[in-house]
Formats: sequence, structure tokens, C-alpha cells
Amino acid sequence: MAGVHFKYGDFRQLIKLNIGISSRLDENRAESLTILYCDFSDFSKDEIKTSLSSILRNSDSIVNYKKDYFFVLPYTDKYGADTVKNMFDEFFAKKITNYLVSYPADGEDDEELIGYLQSKVKKVCKKDLSYLFELESK
Repeated sequence: MAGVHFKYGDFRQLIKLNIGISSRLDENRAESLTILYCDFSDFSKDEIKTSLSSILRNSDSIVNYKKDYFFVLPYTDKYGADTVKNMFDEFFAKKITNYLVSYPADGEDDEELIGYLQSKVKKVCKKDLSYLFELESK
């Protein structure tokens, strides 16, 4: 297991790609991808790296902005993503600040998903992710 790390600047395009694949392959429009946000501020780079390699699947995508991490989990509903989040909690022996959004339940495109994620994290986690709006919509 490992996950594939992408540049932060590619986050929006990564979401668009996964939505496109989901739309093409999943006619039922079930929750076919979930974005998991995790705040890893309390952990070292080595701890984070070890956790990512031991918890994530090869098909999972990773994007980070400093110690804010975003995981694009294809063919994973919120229940499955919550399981991943719980694995991080267990690995770090601490409940981490997090939030989950799923396509299409929480947004029909990258703009809606990022907007929903940003507003919910600000409200629920008391964390400002306004830098997400700076990502180019290509």
C-alpha cells in the first residue's frame, strides 16, 4: 500500500479526473469518490510518510498544502473513508481533525466539492482552507 502523491497545484485537476472516471464507469451515481481532509499539524514529516505508506491503497491520491492533507479515495463512500480516517487516528493514537466530502452527494463538480469542503471544514473544524479557492479551474 502507498497512495500516489500529487502536487498541490494539481488538486482541482485530480478531482476532475476522478469525477470523469466515476461518471463514465458508475451509471448509478453512487458515492463513487470521497475526499478526506486531515490536519496533520501535530506530526512530523517522517510520521506522516510512514502513516501514508501503511494505510493508503495504491489507487488513492494524496495532495498536501503544508500539513493539510487531502486524500482522493476512488470508489469509496463516506463509510469507507471514515474507516481510513479511523486508521489514521489509530496510527497516531490521537483523534485527528478531519472532514469527508463525496461525489456526487456533496457536489456535482470540482468547484462544488471544493467549496463544500472549505465551508464545512471552516464551520466544523474551525480551520480556514480559503487557499483552496486559489486553485485554477482549467
